[in-house]
Amino acid sequence: MKYLDEYNNQQLISGFTEKIKGLGFTQKVRLMEVCGTHTMAICRNGIKNLLPEEVELISGPGCPVCVTPAEYIDQAISLAGNDGVIISTFADLLRVPGNDSSLQKELARGADIRMVCSPLEAVQIACENPKRQVVFLAVGFETTIPVIALSIKKAAELEINNFSLLQSLKLIPPVLEELARDRALGIDGFLLPGHVSTVIGSEAFEFLSKEYNIPGVVAGFEGGDILMALYRLCYLFKNRNKRIENLYSRLVNYRGNTKALALINEIFIPVDSYWRGIGTIRDSGLILRAQYREFSAEERFQLTPLCSERDTGCICGEILKGRKKPVDCKLFSRVCTSSNPVGPCMVSQEGTCAAYFYYYQGER
Repeated sequence: MKYLDEYNNQQLISGFTEKIKGLGFTQKVRLMEVCGTHTMAICRNGIKNLLPEEVELISGPGCPVCVTPAEYIDQAISLAGNDGVIISTFADLLRVPGNDSSLQKELARGADIRMVCSPLEAVQIACENPKRQVVFLAVGFETTIPVIALSIKKAAELEINNFSLLQSLKLIPPVLEELARDRALGIDGFLLPGHVSTVIGSEAFEFLSKEYNIPGVVAGFEGGDILMALYRLCYLFKNRNKRIENLYSRLVNYRGNTKALALINEIFIPVDSYWRGIGTIRDSGLILRAQYREFSAEERFQLTPLCSERDTGCICGEILKGRKKPVDCKLFSRVCTSSNPVGPCMVSQEGTCAAYFYYYQGER
């Protein structure tokens, strides 16, 4: 299949592997991927084992489910306990643990929680159930934010008064800046997210080069995509070149999707936002603009902050920041497993712990 088979070519993969080794590093090079799909692909394809020991791959906060606060899950569970409310959500949020329960457990207890593939389906559910409030759990990065914005625009056009968002939307560039500022992490280059970049473009990452002297490469998700990007990152670092490159030009351009960006800007405004395990990051989240605030579940139900996250022994926060790896956690693969996740990094299909658990527990 075009754009898949050609980037999974064994000769291509072997060629870039040898090129990386040929750079002859004698010092550690720390490269961070900030996309959960990249993390999963790296583990699934055994890419860590193809690299010289000097090149270290670390996983960052590339999974929106993983950085969603436990308090948000608790609020969703609280709403689900109301007979007049239908909760609609993407499936990957169901198993994320709150402080006392999960949406999956509440569903089993009889709560009306419905999985959807798009927030536009939630708008349709609201149309079909005019006497009940439908709340869509708006969790995601720039990849899914445009369609969430579209659902609000659609609901406004149809004058629907029983649809709202419980919001936990996150933006990638601010968290990258937070990581770039942390000199203790010692990040030498970023493998930049392909999906997010289709919306915001490679231009959005130029600040990494200009302000922090860190190179970055936008990459696709096949084995050849990733190894080609890792080679370019290693080459740029070796030659003290700090630019941002786009190797995913078949889907990503410099400016991004201008229509999608305009829609996001029309519906939302940036705000400071709390990232699970990381903390509050300036202008890293989105809330509805004043003219669309009627679609805010927080305001419609007058939600108040719940208790803070309890200490379960999970080190997901340190994993999300790239300070530690799943195998450093005393719970990993013992207490915390795919069937019994303790933290969000094990729940999501894009979570670092899930990637290691399924594909690679022998991390060096």
